[in-house]
Formats: sequence, C-alpha cells, structure tokens
Amino acid sequence: MQTVGAGSLGKERKNTLRDSVFEKLKAMIITGQIPPGGRVTEADMAERLKVSRTPVREAFNRLERDGLVIGRPRQGYIVAEFNLTMFREAFDIRELLDGRATELAAANATAADKARLREMLAECERLAAIPNRSTREKFEELQVGIDLHRVIAEISGNEMLCGMLCGILDKCQQYVWTELLWLDEWKLTREEHTGIVDAICAGDVALAGERARAHVRGSRENILRLLQAKSDYQGFFAKAS
Repeated sequence: MQTVGAGSLGKERKNTLRDSVFEKLKAMIITGQIPPGGRVTEADMAERLKVSRTPVREAFNRLERDGLVIGRPRQGYIVAEFNLTMFREAFDIRELLDGRATELAAANATAADKARLREMLAECERLAAIPNRSTREKFEELQVGIDLHRVIAEISGNEMLCGMLCGILDKCQQYVWTELLWLDEWKLTREEHTGIVDAICAGDVALAGERARAHVRGSRENILRLLQAKSDYQGFFAKAS
C-alpha cells in the first residue's frame, strides 16, 4: 500500500509541475512577455523556469495544439502572430457555443452551482480592488473571467459542448487580454459577467443566452477594431509586457 501511495503522490506532483509550467508559459505568451514572432527554445525556458526540459517540452506541445506557438525543427518555437481569419472563426463559433451553454446552465444550475458562480464574480471584484495592480494580478482576473465561462459550460451538463467551448476559449484568451488591456474594458466585462450570472440564477434561459451572445459579440467587435488599427503586432504588445 505504501508503494502505491508513493507512486500516486509522485504522479500527482509530476502532473502539478507539468500544469504549472504550461500555465506559466501560456501567461508569458498571452501577456506579451514573449511577443508574437518571438523565438523560444526548450532549453531557454527550462533554465528560466528552473525545471527540466521534459515538462517544458510537454507544455510547448500543448501550446502548439492551442495555436499559440509554431514548432520549427531544430529552431525551437515561434510565438504565433495574430491571425484575423482564425480570430473571426473562433469568435463566431464561441458566440454560438457560449450562448447555448449559458441557456442550458440557466435551465440546469443548482443552488451550489449558483453559489460557485457568485464566488467567481466576487473574486474578480477582489482582484479589481487591488491598488496599482500588477500585470500578474490583471492576468489573474482574466483567468477567473475565462474560467467563469468554463464553469458555465460545465453546468450546462452537455459534455461535448463543454469540451468544444473550452477548446475555443483557449484560443481566445490572447485576444481577450488585448481587449481588456488596451481598451480598459475590465469594469464593463465584470458588469456583463454579473448580468449573465444574474440571468442564470434567475433561471431565465432566453435572457441568459442573449446576454452571453451579446458579451461575445461586443468583445469581438472591440478586438477587431484594435487588430485592424494595428499593423505592427510587435509594438501592439509592448504595453502588455
């Protein structure tokens, strides 16, 4: 029994390290610390994060699947440039999936589910109230906001829908960060999230779905306006680093 326990603990620690490295690398890319077009290698990141190359390699594989980096044989990885076509496609799909997931969540949410959503809103408010917030603290609010949509998808009870939406959300984070940072849409985003959760808690299926779709449409229009106005994506991210 002790041997099994030790092995399980080792596996848990390995998974924790793997996930930690992945989240750190993803945050560095999304916030522009590693800018679009920037080249990174397993060795450099392993040294920077003080870990072995194995979890870094696994993290880059996941990031490549999410479309955040592009692997180059014997050259490492290149951080993906913004792609307007992928952006439009991702947000078109997200509007459909997010709207439907939110409708189902409004129909299915339990008291515990509603309390969980309220707690996430409260965490966003707590992070927003921090004076002179750092980039890390702003990124934490971004993550909680994105996770709110993941939890809503989970509450929907539709596993396939949840999986598809979570995959799309992974592809949207970098764009959402750009919107929040450059347009300072933090307060509006919190208000819209509150409106969505209010509708879910009230069991208003139609209103919940419409608010979710309007939230995605507004974000898409903001980001599209920014992307079209910026021809130099390297400079575009300088403020985020």
